[in-house]
Amino acid sequence: MAGRINDEDVKAVRDAVPIDAVVSEYLQLRNAGGGNLKGLCPFHDEKSPSFQVSPSKGLFHCFGCQEGGDTITFVMKVDHLSFSEAVERLAAQAGITLRYEEGGYNPSHQRGERIRLVEAHKIAADWYMEQLATSPEADTGRQFLAERGFDQAAAAHFSVGYSPQGWDHLTRFLRGKGFSDKEILLSGLAQEGRRGPIDRFRGRLMWPIRDIGGDVVGFGARKLYEADNGPKYLNTPDTAIYRKSQVLYGIDLAKKDIAKASRAVVVEGYTDVMACHLAGVTTAIATCGTAFGGDHIKILRRLLMDNGSARVIFTFDGDAAGQKAALRAFEDDQKFAAETYIAIAPDGMDPCELRLAKGDDAVADLVEPRTPLFEFALRQIVVRYDLDTPAGRAAALDEAAPIVARIKNSGAQHEVAVQLAGMLGILDTQFVVKRVAQLARWARDRGGKGPAPSGRGPQQPS
Repeated sequence: MAGRINDEDVKAVRDAVPIDAVVSEYLQLRNAGGGNLKGLCPFHDEKSPSFQVSPSKGLFHCFGCQEGGDTITFVMKVDHLSFSEAVERLAAQAGITLRYEEGGYNPSHQRGERIRLVEAHKIAADWYMEQLATSPEADTGRQFLAERGFDQAAAAHFSVGYSPQGWDHLTRFLRGKGFSDKEILLSGLAQEGRRGPIDRFRGRLMWPIRDIGGDVVGFGARKLYEADNGPKYLNTPDTAIYRKSQVLYGIDLAKKDIAKASRAVVVEGYTDVMACHLAGVTTAIATCGTAFGGDHIKILRRLLMDNGSARVIFTFDGDAAGQKAALRAFEDDQKFAAETYIAIAPDGMDPCELRLAKGDDAVADLVEPRTPLFEFALRQIVVRYDLDTPAGRAAALDEAAPIVARIKNSGAQHEVAVQLAGMLGILDTQFVVKRVAQLARWARDRGGKGPAPSGRGPQQPS
């Protein structure tokens, strides 16, 4: 057990790190008057900000869920840390060396698990970067990046690295830094081999994945060699500090511009994030080996503040997989107060390919002419039916109307229903509006479980 942290040091940490600076790493804060700041609470879902920060008192309080406390309490709750771990993290930020009542200065083996795992990832990220910059073996990785328009400066800006092909290069390096085999395995940086731990990532380009606070918590690794029998992209497995459904690649770089511009651009890959940022689209982020979902929305909502002018733009590929991803994103559309759009290049190129072929301006232009996500989703349904026949129009309406009925805002729902009638070529617009409204009522009556089966609805007159 680690000794208790000296009380004077705890006070020094509280005084040294302003609470508004810490909270701003996780959510957007705005002036609430009286010297206070407000934002969307990170501890419960809410539509309007009830979370307040008092910089002069060093305290926060949510009037919605009643969570409150000081800077240390906030870090403990938002990152699920123990008291000691939270103090240690803040002390590291402030450059304060902590003293312990039972044993002098903090020995590394006594630190909390999360602190140790984050330290291991930081050391690994720096080591991977050094390999990419200096190792002759990493020439394959450097060539891969160059072919996609990324020079050494770009690689350094995004901390891209290279993992050597040997079995245990990183594992031995981490041992030399004082990490135990257990810690190395728990971090996900190694896996159990026949003779002990071996590196999980070998012979791959490495992208460090950071949480919203800027800590490296995992890696995305791209295959470079034909002899590699693994998947094209290999990600860190779920660990005590990494959950792929709860991280967004590039969020540490994009968060301030997302909050400032009230706009986020969701792309599909690490190189797409790089291409966007280098082209001036600095609000780009990507998921890490999983579909965009509810936990990702929670991260963005806190930055976007759910104001009416907020925009989320998805730039999926134009192929069938990209269209499927867009439809999955639309399923969560109503969890946003922000308007959601989709942008697909006419030739189906992703942002990385587009930048390479047509330059930075083409990438910036890609996210400007936007199609509302609901419109894209409806068109993907409508295009499958023969709208020249009454039966085709009725079948398309049966599939599309429940989607429109999920729109919570009644005014927007009515407007989209009118647009759907036009897309289907149904002249009786009110028939479509009533059909959608009826499905919405059924959904409410069924406790939000979705519209009733289409067969219960009124049939289009012949």
